[in-house]
Amino acid sequence: MELDPLLLSRLQFAFVVSFHAIFPVFSIGLASFIAFLEALSFKTGNPVWERLSKFWVQVFAVVFGMGVVSGIVMSFQFGTNWSNYSYAAANFLGPMLSYEVITAFFLEAAFLGVLLFGRNRVPQGLHLFAACMVALGTMISTFWILSANSWMHTPAGVELRDGVFFVTSWSEAIFNPSFPYRLAHMVLASFLTGSFVVSGVSAWYLLRGREVEVNRKALSMCLWLILIIAPTQAVVGDFHGLNTLEHQPTKVAAMEANWETASGVPLLLFAWPDKESQSNLIEIGIPKLASLILTHEINGVVPGLKEVPAAEQPEVPWVFWGFRVMVGLGLLMIATGFMGLLLRYKQRYWQAPWFLQGLRLMSVTPFIAVLAGWVVTETGRAPWLVYGMMTHAEGLTPSLTGGMALFTLLGYITVYAMIFSAGLYYLMRVLQDGLEIDSAPIDEDDEVHRPARPLSGSDVSLEKKGA
Repeated sequence: MELDPLLLSRLQFAFVVSFHAIFPVFSIGLASFIAFLEALSFKTGNPVWERLSKFWVQVFAVVFGMGVVSGIVMSFQFGTNWSNYSYAAANFLGPMLSYEVITAFFLEAAFLGVLLFGRNRVPQGLHLFAACMVALGTMISTFWILSANSWMHTPAGVELRDGVFFVTSWSEAIFNPSFPYRLAHMVLASFLTGSFVVSGVSAWYLLRGREVEVNRKALSMCLWLILIIAPTQAVVGDFHGLNTLEHQPTKVAAMEANWETASGVPLLLFAWPDKESQSNLIEIGIPKLASLILTHEINGVVPGLKEVPAAEQPEVPWVFWGFRVMVGLGLLMIATGFMGLLLRYKQRYWQAPWFLQGLRLMSVTPFIAVLAGWVVTETGRAPWLVYGMMTHAEGLTPSLTGGMALFTLLGYITVYAMIFSAGLYYLMRVLQDGLEIDSAPIDEDDEVHRPARPLSGSDVSLEKKGA
């Protein structure tokens, strides 16, 4: 059987992106959480916030490192597997990736060391500033990457001449039609991921009676965030869906497994889409609900997959079920937030074992939801690499063979398995140690103290006289 280099290249990129995505989506939210803890510590002087920040900075360091390592190789694939696309889109993608390095990586590199190693070695205000700059750097990186990705879905500000994209308007290209919705959706997903992971870990410690006061505060804070952010994410997702319906109607049709353009379309709870027969072999749905959700009208018209040739239709089962996994987990997150609110009566939110066990399980759901969302987003765009302008087949490296693609795919799987195993080992070590390592009394003879301000000239002269 001949190996298909196009299929293998798509599988390879999907694997690398999926592996890499789970780290930034956590580190972005966690960086902002750490900055907030540092601000509380600076304002109140309460050592609880500093201890929490110190612990989660350790977790952030491991996750951030794994994200950087797993993300570096992604750019290599543009040259090895998608050279035609790289050549065609270089006028836009080259500057975009450069802007990310200059504005985000340089900022993070300048202040990450201060955040990780500067505690008690720099003034507290400077340490807080470093935490804010690292959080800002993760947001800036998200801005550029999502702008580039959104452009592939809703290309704007460019024209295709002789197989090459030329930018005609940078503002239109950067702020393309789907970008604001994708950016808001991803940032909220990052905050939700950070909140659920912190709440899950805090619940695990509370079940074991470890550092109860500190972890109770962390859990309380995260439950408030979940209560606010989870419903907000649903609203943003609705706006994102309306935008997708306008610019990528075929993707929406695949999300609903809707083959015929019609009004009053039911919301399918279960279906078995079959591309060959261009129909659903089995379907169970709620009448007219899809039209109401997608168009905000009970008899609104929902586009069908048959509006485009079969060759331009995405793999419907992946899009259909990926969307339902994402939405289902989103509803579960909203329910968790409201349950936490109900359990605040008599402080049961941190004393009910069943709720704490549920939070432990919920800590993995944001990662699954993010991966399901990426499946919907990227698979739903197929067969287009740049929607409506360049297909995956046109962007593939001409000389790439199936054997070469398979060899690199297996290599990535092997290397990433090693990276994940090592990172998970160190992460488990940090979680096992917990916050107890910070509760030991400070040695008064320790020579490392936090300076109140930079050393001035008068201080130097006094030290010399004292010597």
